Amino acid sequence: MSDADTARRALALLDLTDLADVATADGARDLCRRAVSGPVPVAAVCLWPRFVAVARQALGDSPVRIATVVNFPEGDTPIAPAIRETEEALEAGADEIDFVLPWRAVLAGQLTTAGAMIRNVKMRCGDKLLKVILESGEYPDLDKVRVASELAIAAGADFIKTSTGKTARSASIPAARAMLGVIGMTARPIGLKPSGGIRTLADAKSYLALADAMMGPDWATPATFRFGASGLYTALIEEIGGAAPGAPPRGSY
Repeated sequence: MSDADTARRALALLDLTDLADVATADGARDLCRRAVSGPVPVAAVCLWPRFVAVARQALGDSPVRIATVVNFPEGDTPIAPAIRETEEALEAGADEIDFVLPWRAVLAGQLTTAGAMIRNVKMRCGDKLLKVILESGEYPDLDKVRVASELAIAAGADFIKTSTGKTARSASIPAARAMLGVIGMTARPIGLKPSGGIRTLADAKSYLALADAMMGPDWATPATFRFGASGLYTALIEEIGGAAPGAPPRGSY
């Protein structure tokens, strides 16, 4: 596969993201415009809950999905407000919820509490996609990444996602490998979303090669694999041979 073909493949798997602290409604509209103006549409846009309704209006009947974040970025929102955030985001038109695992609780051994939170959020999501963000770069070892992956999946996650992109250490190939190992042992379909620090075609190729090797060359589709990124969009468009419309959002992944 040529680099241009790989870039096109990666573009269709992209959650084009703007979670900058300075994000605006106009920025959300521009994100949606770029999501549908490339050689192929991206899989989804990912933005703050307050911009979900803006994105829904901007995207109209587009196939691009709308993802938003809950319990983000720290992962320590109490359960009642987290449930309320989820319900409000879904009512505004979100298709997917990217929920931060209470990872500090998991590292402290409080697995029951963390699992209950995921189950309650998934209950509200119904058939909408729930991606659970592990924040894998903050874990002391890969065994903890596996424990968090197993917990999230057992509690109802449809995807497990590496990172918020808001910490010093984000996605990594070793963490993605550990997460895919757990996914491969799960009876139901589960997706993987590497996010944070993925900015170049070489980065994307590394994760796709890992997924192809571990799960098979036909496994990585928008239903099972996403990249969470903003700057990656420009790199992919340039590789395909076009000019990227607009600059990447600031402060996002």
